Amino acid sequence: MLFQGDRISCTVSVGDGCTAAMTTQASTKVYKAVGLKCSEQALEATVGKDALLAVIPDPVTCFSTARYYQKQVFHVSSSSNLVLVDWFTSGRYESGEIWDFNSYKSINHVLSEDQPLFIDSVLLEQNSNCSIATRMQEYNVVAMVVLLGPKLKHIQDQMQDEVKNMMSVQLRPPTSGGGRYAARPQPLLPQRPPLVASCSPFGRTGTGMVARIVAVSTESVYAFLRHHLAPLELFLGAAPYPAS
Repeated sequence: MLFQGDRISCTVSVGDGCTAAMTTQASTKVYKAVGLKCSEQALEATVGKDALLAVIPDPVTCFSTARYYQKQVFHVSSSSNLVLVDWFTSGRYESGEIWDFNSYKSINHVLSEDQPLFIDSVLLEQNSNCSIATRMQEYNVVAMVVLLGPKLKHIQDQMQDEVKNMMSVQLRPPTSGGGRYAARPQPLLPQRPPLVASCSPFGRTGTGMVARIVAVSTESVYAFLRHHLAPLELFLGAAPYPAS
C-alpha cells in the first residue's frame, strides 16, 4: 500500500550465474492524493553474467485522485536474462472507480554496458478535453512483459507465435452469410476483443522481446501471464501467478 507522499527505493544486484525473483503478495494499492503529493517507487537492478532476474509483481491499482510515479532501471550484460512484468489497472472498477486517478507514470530503462537497450515510458493524466476513461474505452488493464536473454529465447518464440495466432483469429473481420448465388458478402466491422496483445523484438540481434497487452478484466491478464510464463518454473522452482 502506498499513501500520499510515500517514496520507496530499492537496489538489487544479482551475481553471475545466480537467479532471483521479485514479486508482491497482492496488487500495489495507491491511495488518494491530497493536492499535488505523489506516491513514488524506484528500482535499480544489476543482473550479472548468465544470471536471471524475474520482476513479476501483481498490478498497480490507483484509487480515485491518486498520483503515482515509478522508475525502474536494469543494468545487464550480453548474457544476462531479465523478465519484467509491469502492469496496472483502471482502479477499483468493481466499485465504480474507473480510470479516476489523477496521474500514472511508469518508466523502464534496460541498459547494456550503460548503453540504452530498451527505453519505455507510460504516462496517463486526466485532461479537461478528454478523460483517461474516454481514451481507454472498455479496457481496464494495461500490461507490458519484457523478456531478455538467451535462457528465455524459447519463451519468447512461443509467446510470439501464440499471440500472432490468437490475434489473427480475433481481429479477422466477420463476413455476412449467403448462399451460392447470393450477393458478394460484405465484411462487417470486427468487435473489439476482450484482450489485445502484440509482441515486438528489440536489441541489435533480437535478443529481447516486449509484449504489450490491454484487457477488459484483470483475470484475463493473470491467465495470459500464468500461461506464457509457466516455463519459468524451470528456473524459479515455481510458476509465476499461480491460480488461487
